[in-house]
Amino acid sequence: MDIGVYFSCSALIILSIFALRFYLKPRIKNDETDIYSILLILTILGLLLEILTCIWFKMGVDVNDFIYKFFSKLTVSYYFIWSALFYKYLLIICKSTKKTQKIFNVLIILIFMVLMFLPMNFYQIEGIITPKGIMVNVVYVLCFIFTLLDIYMCIKHHKHLTNSKFTPLYALLVLGSLDFVLGVVSPQLFLIGYIFSLIIIIMFFTIENPDVKMIEQLNIARDQAEKANNAKTEFLSNMSHEIRTPLNAIDGFSQLILEENNIDTIKDEARDIMAASQNLLEIVNGILDISKIEANKLEIVNVEYEPHKVFDELVKLTKARIGDKPLEFKVNIAKDLPEYLNGDYIRLKQIAVNLLTNAVKYTKNGSITLNVDVVKKDNVCRLIISVKDTGIGIKKENLDKIFTKFERLDLEKNITIEGTGLGLAITKKLVELMHGKIVVNSTYGKGSTFTVAIDQKIVKKVKTIKVVEEEKTTKQVNLKGKKVLIVDDNLINLKVAARLLLSYKIETEEVSSGFDCIKKIEEGNKYDLILMDDMMPKMSGVETFKKLQEIDGFDIPVVALTANAIAGMKENYLKQGFNDYISKPIDKKELERVLKTYLKAK
Repeated sequence: MDIGVYFSCSALIILSIFALRFYLKPRIKNDETDIYSILLILTILGLLLEILTCIWFKMGVDVNDFIYKFFSKLTVSYYFIWSALFYKYLLIICKSTKKTQKIFNVLIILIFMVLMFLPMNFYQIEGIITPKGIMVNVVYVLCFIFTLLDIYMCIKHHKHLTNSKFTPLYALLVLGSLDFVLGVVSPQLFLIGYIFSLIIIIMFFTIENPDVKMIEQLNIARDQAEKANNAKTEFLSNMSHEIRTPLNAIDGFSQLILEENNIDTIKDEARDIMAASQNLLEIVNGILDISKIEANKLEIVNVEYEPHKVFDELVKLTKARIGDKPLEFKVNIAKDLPEYLNGDYIRLKQIAVNLLTNAVKYTKNGSITLNVDVVKKDNVCRLIISVKDTGIGIKKENLDKIFTKFERLDLEKNITIEGTGLGLAITKKLVELMHGKIVVNSTYGKGSTFTVAIDQKIVKKVKTIKVVEEEKTTKQVNLKGKKVLIVDDNLINLKVAARLLLSYKIETEEVSSGFDCIKKIEEGNKYDLILMDDMMPKMSGVETFKKLQEIDGFDIPVVALTANAIAGMKENYLKQGFNDYISKPIDKKELERVLKTYLKAK
């Protein structure tokens, strides 16, 4: 057996170890590692072919045997394919286009197919079998051409790439030249397969260097951190604008009211303050909803409700938002919409409100259409809610971005349009939580159509309907003779709460700390209800409540009245022992519900 086989066998053993190392180790997947993986496998197969054909010949097989000649052609072709793929590796690290790489792939396949049909013969010198013929000559020429191309790539891109990337090429040129000289002096030392193996091992360290991987991962982490920081900066800037806009209206109109004597003007400006306050509350609620969703704490609460009433409320809200805008509002509600359904009507309403609000914001002229269709099967009703507008529309390339948090499209063009970029992100999350689907179709400059499909259970017999209805009478609840203690460290909040309770003829007392509250109770003062803020300095509302429970005979209902309205806080306060919970700003309907519950009003 000639000495070349021993070199091939040793190379095969070493390369197999490197192959295990390469495939078992986690690595960054990219074009560079992909081509290296192919070269690694190809080199192992080439070494096997060299060893197989040599052993086969030593066993006395006829060199003109078809199978032997076929495997010999594969061996010779292997040198061409290896040279071609090595050049492709250089194309990849030099950032050539995908199109160039694809054309090169097709070219390699075509040349390989032609080579396999070219004639090849053998000659024997001193017991060494050597291939010859047109095929061998063509392969030599092709390998020489690829060597020239390799050198050209090295010269052309040496300024843009580190020397380590070209180390395998330098090694190939040196070792290839050495093998050529040795081959002339001693033909049995044909070591090209062994040299290819050495090049593959050198490439392993230029591609899979752990330090390089660490640097790449650090760069990726840095880029992600920069993107997150930029998103945070943009969000804060946007929030500053969105929050200051209603605050400016609240502050400005409040100052004007102080200087105004005309009662009608005062009422009109007070209504503007209420509208700005509602806008500010919507912004805060949007942020809280996103935080609940991301913390997986937003729950879908299914109850029985009347869908006709829900959609009637939506129509009223939308008409109020349209105001004086020259828009036609069309409403089409399916006639076979069930009378009663079971589902989370609050979230369903929120989804529809978000879509209708966006339609009003981004439509200056034309119309907005609300369609509600139903598909009923067994006891399930699929609500198909679509909102169509003739507004500005959405560019095709931006359709994937509209459900992204804080994303506002055509910001420069729509700078006067209010919005945080949270509405559609919240809408999509809510639809997914309710196991529904949302799709959008839009033509830029002509309008958009958002369609939501959500399944709700059909209820045929309803014992209780939990939709909160508006008061059908304007009669004020009279709680004269009732006494309420308000505990809050903020004087303005104390004044607001006391003023709201005054309209119910309730007698109130206000204290600004938990210590004062405890003192009032210990002095024997009697109250029908305590409204307790939680986030107070020195002693929180929760701590105050625990101290109150330690007082003998204490049985006054205590309601948490706090701005701490993040996800799960109501449940938390109830768990702490509070009788009920009201969030700030105080909703008058919610306040009235609590008063009726604990002051036994009728």
